[in-house]
Amino acid sequence: MTTVDPEFNADAARDARRARLFTRINAADKWFQVLGLSWVTPVVKAAAGDNPRAQMAEIWRLLIVPILSICAFLLLWATLAPKVQTSLGAVPGPAQVWKEMVTLHQDAQAKAAKRAKFEAMVEKRNQKLIEAGRADEVKQVAYTGAPSYYQQIWTSIKTVFFGFLIATVVAVPLGIAAGLSPTANAALNPLIQVFKPVSPLAWLPIVTMIVSAVYVTNDGWFAKSFLISAITVTLCSLWPTLINTSLGVASIDKDLVNVSKVLKMNTWTKITKLVLPSALPLIFTGLRLSLGVGWMVLIAAEMLAQNPGLGKFVWDEFQNGSSSSLARIMVAVFTIGIIGFLLDRVMYALQSLFTFTNNR
Repeated sequence: MTTVDPEFNADAARDARRARLFTRINAADKWFQVLGLSWVTPVVKAAAGDNPRAQMAEIWRLLIVPILSICAFLLLWATLAPKVQTSLGAVPGPAQVWKEMVTLHQDAQAKAAKRAKFEAMVEKRNQKLIEAGRADEVKQVAYTGAPSYYQQIWTSIKTVFFGFLIATVVAVPLGIAAGLSPTANAALNPLIQVFKPVSPLAWLPIVTMIVSAVYVTNDGWFAKSFLISAITVTLCSLWPTLINTSLGVASIDKDLVNVSKVLKMNTWTKITKLVLPSALPLIFTGLRLSLGVGWMVLIAAEMLAQNPGLGKFVWDEFQNGSSSSLARIMVAVFTIGIIGFLLDRVMYALQSLFTFTNNR
């Protein structure tokens, strides 16, 4: 007679549950890395009892060391900042910058409430006119108050994405052509080498004059300052995507190219079924670089084009010259850095969804 050990069955079931748990943790680790939260994985594994000593070493490297580094930076900043005197007073420390951040948040809330009150009054007035049978007198009056800090952030994000979208639409097809055709590559390479190093400050006057000459309407979809900033972003950010796309297409496995010839694929099928899937990792690398360059360029473009975004906020505070201006500029600096990081994480997430490679 064969007997079944109950403890053996219990151990097997526990091991199976443990294996499923770690499989889920490893699957989630990919998204933790996308979100910049790679330290969560060793914390969860340590809590689940997976080699706590090794996991604590990972927690130290991924979480504790960065926290200590940030604390050391804040301590050094708070110590040295009061010793540097400028025309606007001492350089603000972390406490003053945080205070201005809170002030900007409160100011944004107050402006949002003021805008909502104005729009409610306009709506109420129009409703009364409709009820009185004077619908022809109804008007939609635009709110003309100063934008809040959050609205300026949103304006900058819209501007950089518009410019980045134009750059992508231009750069990817040109990059594919340059990667597939030595003749196209020879034609495009001199232009890339000449225009890639040009500063946005050099492009801006040219773009301003061309947009002012061509875009003469005052009631179009976009403001002139928005178009000037976006086109400047496009001209400065398309080169990384173009170069990486060309490199990715040119480095496709020659065996795959030969297979496409044997199968007699037409050009469109070859590009969509063979070229793009193989070149996507490098294309996304170019897109991430282009978005980073575009976000960096945007601030300078907005300063000079007076597009009501973060660049104009920094310029206005610099011109204002009040005792809180320097702290507000530093708030904008941290905002620009954090948004730049988040934009890169967005592109990283898209890259993870559409590519099957570990090369990031």
